[in-house]
Amino acid sequence: MEYQAVGAALVAILFFVIRYLNRTDIPKIKGLPEIPGIPIFGNLLQLGDSHAKRAGEWVKRYGPVFQVRLGNKRIVFANSFESVKHIWINNQSALISRPTLHTFHTVVSSSQGFTIGTSPWDDSCKQRRKAAATALNKPAVQSYMPILDLESNVSIKELLTDSVNGENDIDPNPYFQRFALNTSLTLNYGIRIDGNIDNELLKEIVHVERMVSNFRSTSNNWQDYVPLLRLWPSRSSEAGTYRQRRDRYLDHLLGMLKEKITKGEDKPCITGNVLKDPEAKLNEAEIKSICLTMVSAGLDTVPGNLIMGIAYLSSAHGQEIQRRAYDEILRVYPDGDAWEKCLTEEKVPYVTALVKEILRFWTVIPICLPRKSIKDIRWQEATIPAGTTFYMNAWAADYDATHFKDADSFEPERYLDSSTEGGGTPHYGYGAGSRMCIGAHLANRELYTAFVRLVSAFEIKPPRAMQDRPILDSLECNDAKTSLTTEPKKFKVGFKPRDLAQLESWMAGSEERTRDL
Repeated sequence: MEYQAVGAALVAILFFVIRYLNRTDIPKIKGLPEIPGIPIFGNLLQLGDSHAKRAGEWVKRYGPVFQVRLGNKRIVFANSFESVKHIWINNQSALISRPTLHTFHTVVSSSQGFTIGTSPWDDSCKQRRKAAATALNKPAVQSYMPILDLESNVSIKELLTDSVNGENDIDPNPYFQRFALNTSLTLNYGIRIDGNIDNELLKEIVHVERMVSNFRSTSNNWQDYVPLLRLWPSRSSEAGTYRQRRDRYLDHLLGMLKEKITKGEDKPCITGNVLKDPEAKLNEAEIKSICLTMVSAGLDTVPGNLIMGIAYLSSAHGQEIQRRAYDEILRVYPDGDAWEKCLTEEKVPYVTALVKEILRFWTVIPICLPRKSIKDIRWQEATIPAGTTFYMNAWAADYDATHFKDADSFEPERYLDSSTEGGGTPHYGYGAGSRMCIGAHLANRELYTAFVRLVSAFEIKPPRAMQDRPILDSLECNDAKTSLTTEPKKFKVGFKPRDLAQLESWMAGSEERTRDL
C-alpha cells in the first residue's frame, strides 16, 4: 500500500508538472480550428524546419486560419491571400504591436535595443518609425538615387572584371550583398565600405547579420516557446557572442559618424540629421535603434530577391524573360539611355512587373515577423482575443492558388494587368498593414534600377558546370531553412556583355556623376 501511495503521489506530481508546463499564454480560442499537438512542445515537432510549408499543407484540412501551440505560446496562423488581407490590412489598427521573444529581445538585443520592426508598439516605437518613414518616403528616396547609381555601377563593374568580360561563371551573392548594405550604410551614416567583396568589415557585417537573422526567426529558437530549454545555456551563449560582435561594428560606425560631424566632414545622412537637429525628439537608445534597423534591413530582403531573380534569369525560361525585358527597355529608350534614366523614372512596365513577380515568387521572409493584437479581432465565427500572437505565412499567401492563376509558375505578365493580381496589394513580400516594411519604396527602386542595368548590360547565362546551377524552388533555395530570411545557396551564372564598348561608356558616366560620393 505504501508503494502504491508513493506511486500515486509521483503520478499526481508528474501530472501537475506537465499541466503547468503545458499551459499557454492565451487560452484555446473557441471557433478556430486547432492543430493537435503533444504536451509541452505543442506543434513544434510537426512544423519541423519548414514552418511555412507545413502550415501551408494544413490549409487543405483545417482552412486558411488556424491556431497552433508552440510550447507555451498560442499562435494564430493566416495562410491565404484573403485571410492575410482581412487580418493584417482590414484590422491593421488592432494588429500594430509585436510580441517579445526570449532569444532576440532578451539576449541579442540587450545592448543595442530592438530594431524598429521588432519593437512592441509604444510612443518610442511610434517616434522611431515616424523618423524612418520620413527618411524613406518617395521624395526622400528620389534624392538617394545617386547612391544607387554608384553602388549598382560598382557591382556591375566588378562582375564584368571578375568574370573576365563574361569568360568565367561567378557567384553573384557577395556583389549584391555589398550593393544593398552599402546603400543602407550611406543612407544612415554617410559612410560606405570601400574595397572589393573580400573586405573584412563587409564580410563580418554580412555574416553577423545573417546569424542575428536566425535568432529573430520564429522557427529556429525553441527556447522562445519552451522555457525549460533555457536551462541549457549554449544557445543563449551563441546569441550573446553575436551580440558582442554586432556591438563592435555598430559602435564603430556610429563613432565614425560622430567624429566626422565634429570635424565638419560628414555627408548628409539619416542619423547625422538627427544628431545635428537640436529639436530632435529621439534619445541615444532610439538613434541606435534606427541605426540597427537600417543595417539589418539592408540585408534582409533586397539581396535575396536580387540574387534569386538573377538565378531565374539564367534558366531556360529566364532567357525568354530577359529577351522580352531587353526589348521593352529598348522600346522605351531607343537611344540607349536607360542606364541613366532608370535613376529618375520608372517607365518600363515589364521590368516593374518582373520585380513584383520576383518579390512574390521568392517571398524571402516566408513567415513574417510576428504581430501581437491590442484589440479583439473577428475571423468568421471566432473572436480572437487581444494579446494573441499572429504569424503571417507570407509564402503560402503568395502561392495561394485561389488568388493567383498558376501560382507555382514564374510569370511577370501577371502584373501587367492591373485589374487582376496587380491591383491593390500585389504580394506580401514586404508584409502588410500598419507595420509593413517602411523601406518598401527604396527596395523597389533598388530592384528596378538593378534589373534595368543588369539586363541592359548582360545576357545572364546558365553556368557551364551542372553543379553550379542554382536551385530555383522558393524554399529549397534557402541555405538556412530555419532562418528568418532566405539566404540563397551558392551558385554561379555567366554574365556575357551585350555591348562592351557601350557598357564601359555607361560605367564611365556613372563614375563621373558619383565622383564626390
